[in-house]
Amino acid sequence: MKLDSNRAWKEASRNVSRNREPLLAVAGVFFLLPQLVLSLFFPQPEQTAGMNQQQVIAMVQDYYVATLPAIIPLVLCQALGTLALLSLLRHAGRPTVGEALRLGLAGVLSYLGAQILLGMALGIAGGTVLAILAMSGIPALAVAGLGLMLVLAIAIGVRVSLSAAVVAIDGERNPWRALRRSWEITAGNGARLLGFYALFMIAFIVIQIIVELVVGIPLTFVGRDNSIANTIAALVTSATNTLVAVYLVGIVGAVHAQLTGAPSDQERRVFE
Repeated sequence: MKLDSNRAWKEASRNVSRNREPLLAVAGVFFLLPQLVLSLFFPQPEQTAGMNQQQVIAMVQDYYVATLPAIIPLVLCQALGTLALLSLLRHAGRPTVGEALRLGLAGVLSYLGAQILLGMALGIAGGTVLAILAMSGIPALAVAGLGLMLVLAIAIGVRVSLSAAVVAIDGERNPWRALRRSWEITAGNGARLLGFYALFMIAFIVIQIIVELVVGIPLTFVGRDNSIANTIAALVTSATNTLVAVYLVGIVGAVHAQLTGAPSDQERRVFE
C-alpha cells in the first residue's frame, strides 16, 4: 500500500483534536514536566569566545555525563508517554488514560530494547566503516564516509519509525520483531515517509523560531539572566516541544493504521 501523506496528516490532526484533553494530560506529565525540569535545573552550557573544537567537545561530554542521572528518567518518561499516547489514539480497545498508561508500561521495555538494538547496530556498522576509511589516510574519504553513514542512518530510522506503534498498537513484545515488522510495513514508502517527516519538522522549526521571537523580544527587556525570564523561556520551549511530540505520535499512529489497512477512527465510529 502506498502512503497518502495528506490523508495521514488529516487523520492525525483529527485524532489529536478529538482526544486533546487526555492526550495533553498524558503529554504534560511525561513530556512537558520532565523537559521543564531538565531545562531549569540542568541548563546547557554556553560556548565562550576563544574555545577550540576540543574544548567544545569536552564541554558537551561533561554536560551529558553530569546530567545522565536526569536524562535516563527523561528517556523512560518519554518512552512511556509515547506508548500511552499511541494507545489512546489507536488501540482497538479504546482505553481510558489509566488503561493506556498500563498498556504503555507493559511495552516500554520492548520499545526501549528496540531502540537500543537499533543504536547498537548503527554504531557498530558506522564505527567499522569509518575506521576502515580512516585507515586510508585520506581525510576527504573519511568525511564522505561519515556523510554516507548519516544518510543511511536516516534512511534506516525512517523505515523503523513505526516500531513504537507496533509495540503499543499491535502488542508486539519482542524488540527485534518490532523493528522487523516496522521495516515490513514501510516497504516501498521510505521516500514518502522521509518527505512527510521532513515537511513536518521544517514546519515545527519555523513555528519554534516564530514563537521564540515573539516570546524573546519582551524577555530582552527584563534580561536573559533574570530567573523569571529563564523560567518563561524554558516553559515556552518545553510546551512547544510537547505539542510537536503529540502531533508526531499522532502521525506515527495514522501512518501505521494506513499502511496496515486498519480502519480509520471515522470508519470505526460508523461500524460502532
